[in-house]
Amino acid sequence: MGQDQTKQQIEKGLQLYQSNQTEKALHVWMKVLEKSSDLVGRFRVLGCLVTAHSEMGRYKEMLKFAVVQIDTARELEDADFLLESYLNLARSNEKLCEFHKTISYCKTCLGLPGTRVGAQLGGQVSLSMGNAFLGLSLFQKALESFEKALRYAHNNDDTMLECRVCCSLGSFYTQVKDYEKALFFPCKAAELVNDYGKGWSLKYRAMSQYHMAVAYRLLGHLGSAMECCEESMKIALQHGDRPLQALCLLCFADIHRSRGDLETAFPRYDSAMSIMTEIGNRLGQVQVLLGVAKCWMARKSLDKALDTIERAQDLAEEVGNKVQQQGRAVTGTGTGLGLVPCLTLLFAWLQLSQLKLHCLSEAICRSKGLQQELRAHVVRFHECVEETELYCGLCGESIGEKNSRLQALPCSHIFHLRCLQNNGTRSCPNCRRSSMKPGFV
Repeated sequence: MGQDQTKQQIEKGLQLYQSNQTEKALHVWMKVLEKSSDLVGRFRVLGCLVTAHSEMGRYKEMLKFAVVQIDTARELEDADFLLESYLNLARSNEKLCEFHKTISYCKTCLGLPGTRVGAQLGGQVSLSMGNAFLGLSLFQKALESFEKALRYAHNNDDTMLECRVCCSLGSFYTQVKDYEKALFFPCKAAELVNDYGKGWSLKYRAMSQYHMAVAYRLLGHLGSAMECCEESMKIALQHGDRPLQALCLLCFADIHRSRGDLETAFPRYDSAMSIMTEIGNRLGQVQVLLGVAKCWMARKSLDKALDTIERAQDLAEEVGNKVQQQGRAVTGTGTGLGLVPCLTLLFAWLQLSQLKLHCLSEAICRSKGLQQELRAHVVRFHECVEETELYCGLCGESIGEKNSRLQALPCSHIFHLRCLQNNGTRSCPNCRRSSMKPGFV
């Protein structure tokens, strides 16, 4: 198969894919890989396969094609192709929750010689790195990366990238519990879709609607949450987007739980867990188990709630052990990440879930009068807060424990907005303290 025929077949596959005939598109692209001798065409079709498998939640297949694409880029000896293939490798590992590898590949991208494509893809590299840092609970580094990605988007007039970053910022502020900002950013993403996204894939609308649904639920606007989640789910089903389907099912379950309709919530959690397990979303599995535990607590079934929390804890520790083995690969010399000391990285990946687990366990132990276990969970909760630096450097209270309005300074350190207003602080207290020499403290 020559160059012209390869281009025709790639375009045929794209047309099939855009009309939701995904399996037929995959068949066409695989035939190109088998028969084409055109290296550039093979590189392009591998990119199509990476994207398609990503949207279907087939992350191991996505990674497999990304690795083949790297080899093809090396054969081509082209810096632009190499950058694109390393970014796909970073994204593949991000989807598989291999965040240490994601960061490593993103750093490789940033270390490649500057090219025309590099200027276009730099924002996407920063976004992927920010998502990985957020997965590792490295909040300052995550925010720095997201802000850098936004600057790329604005400088290059890339509204599609801006939309994706806004959704990630919505997730960021959901985790640190500033629910007003958690709603603001996906609403901004939805505005971008309405204003500029006529020719975009519907996935961008679905993505913004899902993040809006999460924020609306947390703010108690359950009707709006259900409406947004239903729209997102409709698009996910049309496009066979299994990862988004799982997230929507989890959101539906949380909405029903918030309404007190536990009979409807339980099967939604079961369906979400089934897909999360299928696609390998381990963080999602922990979130499902947290929701189920809250259901059992609402039913006063404390033993079942504890059993569910133990399952979540086992999963968290399993991932924590894996991170411990790879911790030095992420930190390099141990000074590169800044927000969390190297030694605490061994369970950083699920720190926010760990916090929630200890909160739930604390409530159950208090109800059951288990004083020794209660004290252990209180101590571990505060240890997690210290490990993630999830506390305000002005008042000392933990961030992410309750809904609070937060403010990020230009250095990306986060404080309670009220504390900054009350103290009239212009410079960052955290940066000022870290710059003081021990003899002058």
